[in-house]
Amino acid sequence: MQDEIRIIPIRGIGEVQPGADLAEILLTALASTHQQLYADDVLVVTQKVVSKAEGRLIDPDTLEPSAFAQQIAAQGHKDAHYYELVLRESRRIVKMVGGVLITETHHGLICANSGVDESNVGNGRLVCLLPEAPDTSAARLRNHILERTGINLAVIISDTFGRPWREGQVNVAIGSAGLLPINDFAGIDDPYGYTMQATRIACADELASAAELVMGKIDQVPAAIVRGYRFTPSEQANAQALVRDPRTDLFR
Repeated sequence: MQDEIRIIPIRGIGEVQPGADLAEILLTALASTHQQLYADDVLVVTQKVVSKAEGRLIDPDTLEPSAFAQQIAAQGHKDAHYYELVLRESRRIVKMVGGVLITETHHGLICANSGVDESNVGNGRLVCLLPEAPDTSAARLRNHILERTGINLAVIISDTFGRPWREGQVNVAIGSAGLLPINDFAGIDDPYGYTMQATRIACADELASAAELVMGKIDQVPAAIVRGYRFTPSEQANAQALVRDPRTDLFR
């Protein structure tokens, strides 16, 4: 049974520029607010600041729209340059209705517009792309913090996704390092003697959603600490485990 869990916002991060040392920015923000990290904390960082630090910003106007992008633009609410970028960031189109695209990204993530995001970016027409390898980004951030502090924690990179069977959006883990992202209860007896067959709890997604409660979408708090959650440490597992195998995906 889990005891008390605390969710602590990391304030004072400010605008993150391409090439920035994200670990140093986070540690400086923590020091400025007289907070510190502890072993077994879970550090949740939004995709947006990770992508900014990695230089994943682009002006869509620099791209030449294809005929297909122009066709989508005629039905949608964005211009052809934006849709061209969405298409380039996708592996396939899952659904397209009235200029709204649900795509599968090159990471295997199913999301709206390949995760291409115009919000909280600034600088005119720049838009933000997902990190090229979110699990690698999470592992790198974790290692940089470990090197500078000696603190061994887990890191989750979160992003906001819609859900095909529910209204509203939630934060999910698109990258992780240092923890097992799924708690598998298959084969374990419940308190009434029933052997569970298919219960697999996506704890990394739950941690990402919990952290979003103190981040907000307009409050400029792109990172938080989840403290007190007893996760299963792992040096090998990452958020790729959360991407459903096409063979078991009943929605394809």
